[in-house]
Amino acid sequence: MRRLNASGAINFTASHNPPEYNGIKYSTPDGAPALPEVTKQIEAAIDSLQASGAAIPTVAAPPEGCEAVAVKHAFLKRLAELVDLKAIAKSGIKVVYDPFWGAGGGHAPEPDDHLLGDAKAKMKEIGAALGIATDGDADRFGIVDSDGTFIQPNYIIALLFDYLVETRNWRNGVAKSVATTNLVNALADHHKVPLYETPVGFKYIGELINQDKIAIGGEESAGLTIRGHVPEKDGVIAGLLVAEMVAVRGKSLGTQLKELFAKVGSYYPVRENFHLTADQKAAFTEKLKADPTELGGRKVVSVVRTDGLKLVLDGGSWVCYRLSGTEPVVRAYTEARDEHDMEALSAAAKHFVIG
Repeated sequence: MRRLNASGAINFTASHNPPEYNGIKYSTPDGAPALPEVTKQIEAAIDSLQASGAAIPTVAAPPEGCEAVAVKHAFLKRLAELVDLKAIAKSGIKVVYDPFWGAGGGHAPEPDDHLLGDAKAKMKEIGAALGIATDGDADRFGIVDSDGTFIQPNYIIALLFDYLVETRNWRNGVAKSVATTNLVNALADHHKVPLYETPVGFKYIGELINQDKIAIGGEESAGLTIRGHVPEKDGVIAGLLVAEMVAVRGKSLGTQLKELFAKVGSYYPVRENFHLTADQKAAFTEKLKADPTELGGRKVVSVVRTDGLKLVLDGGSWVCYRLSGTEPVVRAYTEARDEHDMEALSAAAKHFVIG
């Protein structure tokens, strides 16, 4: 879109969701997902049109006609400029890729651990060093280590941040959503790199990419992009960069993660969804307005309201709550600093929601 100087782009997709979630994504001329002030204008125009009872206008084709554009070549060319493909080829590692066609597989095209059985089986069959999956529109990624372990996106973002600083010496900044692991925070401090913590929504990270304020930005929901690339999440470049990292370092992702923990400390993030009744949702909405001083007997040392309610606890563990805008669900993101504390922290987070 940027190469063609287009005025914008519309993408019809349900992404990683079931088909009933099919909708429209609008991207602005810079290739980034539209910010709230833009989407609100579009929604207001739709509401105004519907309220007026006027007939839906039709748009005539431009006098010069419509042009079909092949974008694949330019995209692949850019990937080759940003990723060391020769290093991947030279290493000889075997990689299994699942593009998650979705409908053909009988499930939503979500590259999450519980749906990666086929990829894991193929990896074991051929002795692959890495498994990579992308969702229906290839903007989200799922990564499997050589032993069949799913490596959650939180860790992939942190590992790639560390790797890009090491190999490209990109130190202009790093961005993550408020619900993404604080392992990124620790690495930013370790590498003396500016940290930007954004609300949930990749559009905020895209803006930082456009301004060249960050080398990499990511969200725990498996969205990631890097400096010099499109200001939108891209599961393809995420998978290729992971392959490069494994090839160049010559170590499994599990080994690399242990080394990262040894460098800056350990972090164990988990996301859980809690379904609420109407009464529970109303009560919890009121809870979100307060500033708790403790959670499950633990002292709250900081309250962050970048998006939802994030409670940072004594010792560095934290819990972040966000209400869904489409269903009676609250998402609880927890991160323990000690693996043995994960269960207790999760229980405390749940008790705060439903008692």
